[in-house]
Amino acid sequence: MAYREDMAETMRADLGVEPGLSEKKMFGGPCFLLHGNMIGGIGKDGALYRPGKPNEATAPRLDGVTPMQMGTRRMGGFVRLDDDGFADATTRRKLTEIALAFVASLPPKEG
Repeated sequence: MAYREDMAETMRADLGVEPGLSEKKMFGGPCFLLHGNMIGGIGKDGALYRPGKPNEATAPRLDGVTPMQMGTRRMGGFVRLDDDGFADATTRRKLTEIALAFVASLPPKEG
């Protein structure tokens, strides 16, 4: 199953127009980057966000947020937001805010 374009449009709208924001196809769907560092994206399994390891304890307290798992491996610093959580604008925007703040603290990637 392909990613849902309506979710990608919602994430684009949530991110707004940030200097240094770009989009790249990864993991079967669009990923959003700030100065080359991934903020999150939409894949066949839904929404992915990068609140970063410093926020791993805070982000899962939001409804619908679970640690990101790729197969049997946990992806540190990344979380998945289920469809119900994604539909909740308050939850989605809070997670977007956390992810943007974390990624903005990282040095820009060159290239």
